[in-house]
Amino acid sequence: MRPALDVADIFRAHGPAFRRAQAGHLSLGQLKVMSAIEACRTAELGGHVERCEDCDHLRIAYNSCRNRHCPKCQGAAAQRWLETRQAELLPLAYYHVVFTLPAQIGDIAFQNKAVVYAALFKAASETLLTIAADPKHLGARIGLTAVLHTWGSALTHHPHVHCIVPGGGFSLDGERWVSCRPGFFLPVRVLSRLFRRLFLEKLAAAHAEGRLAFFGEIAGLAERTAFAERLAPLRRCEWVVYAKRPFAGPEAVLAYLARYTHRVAISSSRLVALDERGVTFRWKDYRQDGEARRKLMTLAPAEFIRRFLIHVLPTGFHRIRHYGLFANPARAANLAKARALLQPPPSTADANAEPEADAKPPIACPCCGGRMVLVEIFERGGSPSGPPPRPVFRIDSS
Repeated sequence: MRPALDVADIFRAHGPAFRRAQAGHLSLGQLKVMSAIEACRTAELGGHVERCEDCDHLRIAYNSCRNRHCPKCQGAAAQRWLETRQAELLPLAYYHVVFTLPAQIGDIAFQNKAVVYAALFKAASETLLTIAADPKHLGARIGLTAVLHTWGSALTHHPHVHCIVPGGGFSLDGERWVSCRPGFFLPVRVLSRLFRRLFLEKLAAAHAEGRLAFFGEIAGLAERTAFAERLAPLRRCEWVVYAKRPFAGPEAVLAYLARYTHRVAISSSRLVALDERGVTFRWKDYRQDGEARRKLMTLAPAEFIRRFLIHVLPTGFHRIRHYGLFANPARAANLAKARALLQPPPSTADANAEPEADAKPPIACPCCGGRMVLVEIFERGGSPSGPPPRPVFRIDSS
């Protein structure tokens, strides 16, 4: 069911004024995201007409924009991605570790998204791979999937990486499977300190190589001494690495991935109202406990759009990445070896069952449940030509 209010409604109502007010300050990527969201599932992108074979009910379906920042388009994209991941799950416990950048790095990250987000991915993955391989901890070669999120619940800039990790890996000689202790993966404090060192090293290297740019209030950080002074306090404070409880089986991993892999800054289900006061939406204040953390926030439409657009990723930047045993070149071989080492119980499924057909199931009519069939396709900017005639069947009785 379509929500009463969605992000596209806000962009269509207030996007033109926002563009005029921010002329020259929006990136090409942000402008493309705005246009895609506004056009998504409208006649501007074209579509098709379906008709029920039984009751003649007609339905117009407009094409989606397929932009990865569009809230409407991510459900189908997530389902397609999950279908490929389902066959890769191993029969063991999975763990969830979150690496978060300190707020003091937020403005540097915002002005250098591609460089800083890549450093965040690399530092988080290297931290897990290094500590897991240490014989003092797990002593194993592991694999992981990492997903970048750049937002907090209130749409503020809050870069962090969610890592999904199976509870074990290959022994260092590759001959056996090493499992972690039940309910415990790796020590958080050890992870935190290595993550801090690795990330700061990568950030300093990027600065020394001239790969960082600074504007506005932080323009002075282009100077080496000022940049070093900015990072100095961060070498002494504790960084947030959060290890959540292990998932309750592979099915729970899939359910989590379905919610997180293709999530955008805010879903339309969290929107409450668009009126003279502004945009009202639900958010969680994690400084509170229980129901007290569930709150409403109202922002001026321009501020809502601004916060949404700060989470637009650089063109071509991958927000889902695989490392270690799950790295693409050898993933299939490593997964097959892992299953052999784990020796899971044989499947109880009927070995003689017919494989599922690749064809999509027929679309059911919302009125009578009959089969909907395609009767017309119209191009971008077009519209349906009108109700098509029903086919007439004649019987030759001669």
